[in-house]
Amino acid sequence: MDEELRSLTERLRQESGGSAAYEHLVATVDMDELAEVLTAPGQPLWARELAAFRSGLAGDRRAFESLVLLLNHRDPQRCASAAYALARLGDPRTARAAAALATNELRVAYALHPVRLLVELRAPESVPALITTLERRLRPHDPYRRVALACVEGLGTLVDPRARPVLTEALAHPALAEAAVRALARIPEQR
Repeated sequence: MDEELRSLTERLRQESGGSAAYEHLVATVDMDELAEVLTAPGQPLWARELAAFRSGLAGDRRAFESLVLLLNHRDPQRCASAAYALARLGDPRTARAAAALATNELRVAYALHPVRLLVELRAPESVPALITTLERRLRPHDPYRRVALACVEGLGTLVDPRARPVLTEALAHPALAEAAVRALARIPEQR
């Protein structure tokens, strides 16, 4: 069993109280049944998350909307699971949705996993979204240093020359300087 799936099923087993409904959702191979859980009224969050995750891993694009909602959830474990499933879903809308979440200033507290997903996807939207998000995090006394650090590290991974100016600016921030030095070292100078 995939480690991420094992972790998710253990967490959701506890959340569901190990109910028969939980055991059924874990065992079913019927993608239509999982998709129905995503839209049926009155479903508990654990059931929707399990159905979305399993559907996403199976490549069923009906899980897309649910996974995007979970990617922006206040619970970091739900965000991480959604990012994992979205990265494997193969839906062309994923990068655009992750970029919108990463750059949404009203939801910046939940931007860490969308930022990491953008790095994993390496989509055309990735670098511009990370640059925008990082520029906003370089303001004095910004409380979202983990998001800023993820942007710096991600830009170093993506090795795009467009990131040089914002990474150079990040050098002035002690919490980001070391990562910015590493990121800049990976990006070739433009001539």
